[in-house]
Amino acid sequence: MYSTLTLIKKYVQYYTKASNGKGHGVHSPFVYQFIREVLLNKKEHPATIEIEQTRASLLSNKNEIEVWDRGAGSRQIDKKFRPIQKIASSSLKPKKYGQLLHRIVAYFNPANVIEMGTSLGITTCYLASAIHNKPVITMEGAPTIAAIARQQFETLGIKNIQIIEGDFDTTLETVLSKLEQVGIAYIDGNHKYIPTIQYFHDLLAKSNEESVFIFDDIHWSEEMEKAWEQIKSHPSVTVTIDLFYIGLVFFRKENKEKEHFIIRY
Repeated sequence: MYSTLTLIKKYVQYYTKASNGKGHGVHSPFVYQFIREVLLNKKEHPATIEIEQTRASLLSNKNEIEVWDRGAGSRQIDKKFRPIQKIASSSLKPKKYGQLLHRIVAYFNPANVIEMGTSLGITTCYLASAIHNKPVITMEGAPTIAAIARQQFETLGIKNIQIIEGDFDTTLETVLSKLEQVGIAYIDGNHKYIPTIQYFHDLLAKSNEESVFIFDDIHWSEEMEKAWEQIKSHPSVTVTIDLFYIGLVFFRKENKEKEHFIIRY
């Protein structure tokens, strides 16, 4: 992971290079419409209030739970006890991005959503509340964290979420084997180069022109930036949008040439 100072420098570079967030100067009709109807749409969904109340509850919960940490590149599992509020403060996406993910799902209305990295379930709730009649399959490696996420789904009455526990290396293959295609995939799991590229290729095998991949923390580290650049260069990828904290990947066939956008958000 980059240091805080490096991340600040990276963000300043992004902000300086990024195109105007209102879509001015963007010649792609697809991207321009996405900016106008999704990025600039600040209307709050009714579910936001309850989801944010749930977030506040997690941030104030001082109970400790056992968390299984699997070291990068290692099969060894370290067990630690951590307060729920600390897990929440370090892992939950800000409201701004939860709402953005909600709008993306509502806008594209995919056949399904796959989330790699449930954490405490707040982002999952934002994804699932956008498509009540479509399945959201979320994967989490830590059983105790998955249990807390289930509690949030039940509290909010969200019924279209299926949570899968276990190592992504095995659970992703199982999930994909049961799907004809991937609608939207949100990848927020292992922030390492090799796993990220492997997840991309696994998901790609079940993708089509309408699929959307969303990668979290694309500028989080040198490895994630390397993975992001390789994903952008893949022949199947036609359009990407860099919003700094997340990167969007599209496979639209109407785009005859690759287009890569850095957009201020």
